[in-house]
Amino acid sequence: MKKKVLSIVLSMAMTATILAGCGSATGNAQSGANTGDTVIADEATATAGAVSLEGLPAAIGEGIVKATPEMYKDVDLSKHKTVNITLIGDTPTAWSDVLAKTNEYLEPFNTDVEVSFLSWSDYQQMYSLTLTGGQVDLIFTAPWCFMYTEAAKGSFYVLDNAFVAKNMPLTNKYQAPESWDETTISGQMIAVPSNQASPMGKLVAIRQDLADKYGISSLNNWNDYMNFAKTIAEKETPESGIYALAAAGDNNELWDVYRQQEDTFLALDSDYFDLIYNYKKGELPDASDIKLVYETELFKEYAKDMKELADAGAWSRSALTNTVTDDDAFGNLQGASIAWNTSVFTYIEQAEQTDGVVGAAYDLTKNNLVGCENYSNNDMAIAAGSADPARAAMVLDILKCDTYINHLWILGVEGEHYTVNDAGEYTETDKAGDFAAYAISASWAIKNGDLKEAGGDPRATEVTDSWEERVVSNPTVTFVFDDSNVADYKAAVGTVLKDYVPMLELGLVDDVDATIEKMIKECYDSGLQNVLDEFDAQYEAWKATR
Repeated sequence: MKKKVLSIVLSMAMTATILAGCGSATGNAQSGANTGDTVIADEATATAGAVSLEGLPAAIGEGIVKATPEMYKDVDLSKHKTVNITLIGDTPTAWSDVLAKTNEYLEPFNTDVEVSFLSWSDYQQMYSLTLTGGQVDLIFTAPWCFMYTEAAKGSFYVLDNAFVAKNMPLTNKYQAPESWDETTISGQMIAVPSNQASPMGKLVAIRQDLADKYGISSLNNWNDYMNFAKTIAEKETPESGIYALAAAGDNNELWDVYRQQEDTFLALDSDYFDLIYNYKKGELPDASDIKLVYETELFKEYAKDMKELADAGAWSRSALTNTVTDDDAFGNLQGASIAWNTSVFTYIEQAEQTDGVVGAAYDLTKNNLVGCENYSNNDMAIAAGSADPARAAMVLDILKCDTYINHLWILGVEGEHYTVNDAGEYTETDKAGDFAAYAISASWAIKNGDLKEAGGDPRATEVTDSWEERVVSNPTVTFVFDDSNVADYKAAVGTVLKDYVPMLELGLVDDVDATIEKMIKECYDSGLQNVLDEFDAQYEAWKATR
């Protein structure tokens, strides 16, 4: 999961301008708009802070946005308070400096923040415990980071439009109106989503110098990739030890490349518990069209291809327990390919720092749709146990919309970790390793689509330009499955899937058909049908309202 998340955020700067079909990256004030069952009716409430908002840019990215205490007249700032924030991931080297500058900036608001990081190795075990036993005001969350399960437990403070208007006036002004549906579950808004939706086409990157070595000039389709991987396994790995793909944990990223051939979307993306359907232009799928991924012929054929590559030696037999991500292995010249979105260019450039190494990225599905990252893929929530939800909301508002603080948390210290040119584009410095762009999880949740990196790889630009006419937003994105009635069944099925799916994706099984059959039986024995029935009922009820 760590690799997948980091790959998503590393691609933001490369895809920020290609938003046709993804929804607007910014929006006007949402006063009067529906959020679940809540509507702002009180005109005085809806215009809270309007006087102090005068003169601000019409949209993020069109000028400097500066928060002032006067904007938060409904927040009691009479006493100094500390807002405790919990993030996931590793602590950047320069974090203490960023935090000090943050707290200095917040002094006029009679506020400071303390931040705790749940490391990648610990967050799955510690996340829920932190919410129940720790002192938390704000916490990073996402569909892949316990958002639904914790919402079902009541771990998050429930928001409404009036609360946002009073305590988050900048977010109320600038947040894309359509984004709120994605964090609204059963009529309750439980988190604040990011303010950027980005194209998320899937690519494979390869060592082109190695491909040329064996007479492979380019990759045009999935079969070409299979040939490349088997060629490297047969001819290069015995010579240099470089694997075709230095897989680690699973091959979920390669699976996303594979399924892109069939124009698929996920109606539920919950760790390995994924429900999939084939997209038909302009249509919402029926519940009967949505299947557990592992019951589809598409996944079975993928698993068979993975076994073919595993048996050929395309990756280590210990791939299940490898701790070095395939991305890092590629950048360190231990792997000959990786798969994911435009973040692959980051690792291509890393690999190309070695003389003689040449990388290339290929879109194997040029005639297929390109999906969008959801607004809700990265979110911040106020903890239900927050001692002061209004103060926490104010801090989040400043993080999301104040230009200085927003860029500080996304890029680090200007002049030290990055510089800005006359066009407003940023360039990371040689000290960016101490605080790289989008280094912390909060930065993924507070992005607005206004940041663009200077001097981007022209190969990435060529790829993203080719996506512009193919971008499609998942039509089921605003459907949120509330699994509270079947949480135990879903957890039991999830345990089965975690036991089987990684080894199927890595081809580390004796018989694909038999293994899938056994996995599916254990899923149904664990209550899968109960979960599917609940999903179908909720989905059809939602669809009837569209």
